[in-house]
Amino acid sequence: MIAYLDTQVVIWLAQGSLKKLSHEAQSMIRSSDLLVSAMVIFEVELLYEKSRIRLTWRDIFTKLEPEIGLSVCYLRFDRIANSAVDEGWTHDPFDRLIVANAKANGLAYLISADEEIRKNYQRAVW
Repeated sequence: MIAYLDTQVVIWLAQGSLKKLSHEAQSMIRSSDLLVSAMVIFEVELLYEKSRIRLTWRDIFTKLEPEIGLSVCYLRFDRIANSAVDEGWTHDPFDRLIVANAKANGLAYLISADEEIRKNYQRAVW
């Protein structure tokens, strides 16, 4: 089973803040092939540049790749963008493209604490 991780989940995992994750999210992380959208890379790096987090994307990926088997999804961007066109429930480009990425990959699961994402994507898990 494939599950994508939302930006906040990636940050919590890198910080070792497992208690912030629901039991269902923790279980899915243990039992899934874990991917992130390339948009997560960009969003993490912007948060780092704004000093809202202390680790760069490279630091986070270097930690999480061996720990949980995290990989970056390399679906073609045109497939993701075509899926994002239908995500009119948000104007946040990160949320829109992260959800679209999971949808474009066979309606994969998306682990997210974001309530709006969970309301609007039936395969979002928390």
